[in-house]
Amino acid sequence: MTDVTSSKSARHPHHWRHDLIELAALFTAVVVADTIAKTIAKGPEGPYLLVFSAIALVATAAFHTWWARRRSHASHAPPAGDTGGRPAVVPAARPEPTAAKRPAAKGPAADGESGADGESGADGESEAAAGTSLWRMRTTVADTPGSLAALCTVLAHLDVDILTLQTHPLADGTVDEFLLRAPADLSARTLAHEVAAAGGRDTWTERADAHDLVDTPTRVLGLATRTALDAAELPLALRQLLGRCTLHSVPAVSITGRPTGEQAPVEGVLEETVMRLRDPHGGTLVVERPYLPFTPTEFARARALVELDARLGPRLPRGRDVLTLPEGNEITVRRADQRDLAAARAMHDRCSARTLGLRYHGPVGDADRYLDHLLSPRFGRTLAVQTASGRLVALGHLLWDGDETEVALMVEDDWQRRGIGSELLGRLVAMAEEAGCDSVYAVTQSSNTGMVAAMRALHLPLDYQIEEGTLVITARLASERRPCGRTRPHEESRPAER
Repeated sequence: MTDVTSSKSARHPHHWRHDLIELAALFTAVVVADTIAKTIAKGPEGPYLLVFSAIALVATAAFHTWWARRRSHASHAPPAGDTGGRPAVVPAARPEPTAAKRPAAKGPAADGESGADGESGADGESEAAAGTSLWRMRTTVADTPGSLAALCTVLAHLDVDILTLQTHPLADGTVDEFLLRAPADLSARTLAHEVAAAGGRDTWTERADAHDLVDTPTRVLGLATRTALDAAELPLALRQLLGRCTLHSVPAVSITGRPTGEQAPVEGVLEETVMRLRDPHGGTLVVERPYLPFTPTEFARARALVELDARLGPRLPRGRDVLTLPEGNEITVRRADQRDLAAARAMHDRCSARTLGLRYHGPVGDADRYLDHLLSPRFGRTLAVQTASGRLVALGHLLWDGDETEVALMVEDDWQRRGIGSELLGRLVAMAEEAGCDSVYAVTQSSNTGMVAAMRALHLPLDYQIEEGTLVITARLASERRPCGRTRPHEESRPAER
C-alpha cells in the first residue's frame, strides 16, 4: 500500500504562545505611539523629534532587510567544493600533450605561407580557412588490429582532422588513403615523419583542394555517367579517377597497316606504376603514374570503367548547332567519330594538295591513313562542319597527347576565309578548358597565315617555337571557363537541333 501524506497533516502545528506575543507587541506599539504623539504635540522640539524618529525607522528597516537577506543566502549556500544540487563528478584524467602535440593555428603561418584559398564571409570561417590547409596522404600500414588506431592517434596529436578515409588491401598490408585538414604551419616532412613513427611506410603527401572533398562513390558515379554519354570521355575519366597520370592509347595496327603487337589480355595487367587495359576499339590503354604505385582497388575501378565503355559501344552527344554565314548559307557543327570516315575521305578528295600539306605536314598520298586515328574517340574529340545538303566541309580535332593537348583544323578550299576555322578552334579550346587542360598547342607552318590568325583571335597568351619551318603555337588557357560555342560577329547562331 502506498504511503500518501495529506495536505492537512503536512501543516505545521499551531501554537497559542505566538498569538499572545503578537497581541502584547500590538499593545506596546499603541502605548509608544501615544506617548510620542503627546510629546510632539506639547513639547517645543516636537517637529525635530518627529524627523529623527522617521530617520531611525528607515535605518532600522534597511538594516533588518540586509540582515534577513544575508542569513537567507548563508542558509542556502552549497558546501565547499560543491557546484550545484547534483553530486560533483570528477573528470577523468587526460594525458599530458606529448612533444608532437601542436597548438591549433589561429592565423597565417609564421613562415608567411597561408592555408586559405579564398576569403570567407564570417569572421570565424575566415580564421579557420586561414589557419588550415587540405592534404591528401597515402601510407601503408600492417594489416593488424590497432595499426589504424595508432595512426589516427598521431594525427590527433598534430591537430589534424580526418575528412575522408579509404582503404586499399594489399597482400602484405593495407594502403590507407586520407583527406586531411591540417594546421597551415604543418609541413609535409613533419607529417610524414610522425606517420612513420606510428608505423606507416611509403608515405606520400600532396596538397588537395575543394574538389577532393567530393566522396569517392559520388565521383566515380559522375565519371561513369560522363563515359556513358560520350565515348571520348573515357581517357579523361581515367585521368580524373587515378589522379595525375599519363595515358597512352596504343593501337593494335599502325597507320601503315602493320600490327604493333600491343594487345593486353582481357583481364588487364597491373605492374606497380603501369597499368595496361584492353581497349574495346582495339589496342591497349597504357596508364602510367611513376610517383605513386597503383593499388588493386584502383586497377579494379579502372577496369570496370573500360568494361562499361565496351558494353555501350560507339556513341556521341547528339547536339547540333546551326550557324548562318554572311552570304546566307547555313552550316551545322556537330561531333564526329569513325562512322564519318567515308565523308571525311570524300572531303580529302575535294581539297587541294596545298591544303592537305598544310594540315598533315607530309606526303599528300598518306593523308587518308591518318583519318581513322584522328576520328577515334580514344585519341580525342572531333568536330565536323557540314552543309545543308549534308556534305562535310571542315574538321577540327582536339587530341590527347600524353599530358598535353593538340588542336588541328582543316577546312575545304571552297569554304575557307568564312570564319569556319575560327569557330571550330574556339569550340575546341572551350572543350579543353572544360576538360581541365592547362594549355593547347597547334603544329603548322609559318606560311599558314589562317591558322596563325585563328590562334591570335583566341585572345590568350601565346608562345611561338619555330624549328626548320615548322611552327608550334601554344596557348595558355584562362582559369575561367568560357562558353563552349563562340559566335563570330558576322555569324548568326540558332538553337541547337536535336
